[in-house]
Amino acid sequence: MICIICDEAETLPGLTSVLLERDEHSLTFNNVPAQICPNCGEAYTDEAVTISLINGAEKLVTSGVKLEVLEYSAHTEPLRSS
Repeated sequence: MICIICDEAETLPGLTSVLLERDEHSLTFNNVPAQICPNCGEAYTDEAVTISLINGAEKLVTSGVKLEVLEYSAHTEPLRSS
């Protein structure tokens, strides 16, 4: 797909980090699969990845986590960093 931010390049598959924040909660997921623009760096996740991120973040916030850096995993609960 053509990047909708810079409108100049075709996105390529890659990995990115996603920061999700709500109130005092801040969660960063690393190694998230995405389509990334080689021109401006904008990253786009597909619907399944987005749902997985939101569900994982919701579980962590509900459990009381306020600040965390995690490795993305599509088939399991988010893995806490060591």
